[in-house]
Amino acid sequence: MAGLSTRHLLGIKDLNRADIELIFETADTFKSVLNRPIKKVPSLRDVTIANIFFENSTRTRLSFELAEKRLSADVINFAASSSSVSKGETLIDTVNNILAMKVDMVVMRHPYAGAGIFLSKHVKAQIVNAGDGAHEHPTQALLDAFSIREKYGDVAGKKVVIVGDILHSRVALSNILCLKQLGAEVMVCGPTTLIPKYIGSLGVKVEHNLIKALNWCDVANMLRIQLERQDIKYFPSLREYTMLFGLNKTILDSLDKEITVMHPGPINRGVEITSDVADSRQSIILDQVENGVAVRMAVLYLLAGQTPTI
Repeated sequence: MAGLSTRHLLGIKDLNRADIELIFETADTFKSVLNRPIKKVPSLRDVTIANIFFENSTRTRLSFELAEKRLSADVINFAASSSSVSKGETLIDTVNNILAMKVDMVVMRHPYAGAGIFLSKHVKAQIVNAGDGAHEHPTQALLDAFSIREKYGDVAGKKVVIVGDILHSRVALSNILCLKQLGAEVMVCGPTTLIPKYIGSLGVKVEHNLIKALNWCDVANMLRIQLERQDIKYFPSLREYTMLFGLNKTILDSLDKEITVMHPGPINRGVEITSDVADSRQSIILDQVENGVAVRMAVLYLLAGQTPTI
């Protein structure tokens, strides 16, 4: 089997279309494994992977850990809040100390953009970016696109609107790059203050009216407001944001066509999306969670370059 064109997964911008399609084809195989009575394969039984998270995470960390264990890898979990990082140890020293324990691959989340790129230039292990600041979150974009492909058969030609805090979202940037690479049309929607000025250079449409955006799209990916990354107020109140950009069942039922609803999590129910939409028949949010394990299995397996044992 051909491998990926890159040694690390630092961002979608480092992948070509063939890479993405290879990841999807491999994820198809692993998803069938996850639906078997015995959900474990020995593909990475000689590989040790360290999950190093400098930011809080639940879904992404658990998804990576489960993917690693399903592949029979040895797993080390590292939380910065309870480590020597809190005493002033540098990123490189922290990772090199972990690598001295013969770790082959590092899955890292970090609050600063470019941390994975920096680290890849200074350590020998392969790096998988699990989210760096407001920069990129490549595996989230891959699982989102994989979920659209699963729903519609293909991503090419589909109209996808990303709604919410585009300015601070690593998910938005990675999704735009991935979806454009696969031939989808992409629109962003949100308050003017939360749309980056450079967005036009990415070849996406911009809409500030939620109803128009939803009537245009096939898929709506609803993002939460990233209050933890905001140092100033970008809109008067969450209540006003919800009135203008929140998706509820009344709006969903009033559209000219039936659309698919997605959300990368965590969901702020009642803000960007109501419970009756999140739990509706048109939602594929739980499919995204399931697909995340298969896609991350595919990424780890392909980067490790192992011979399949399935």
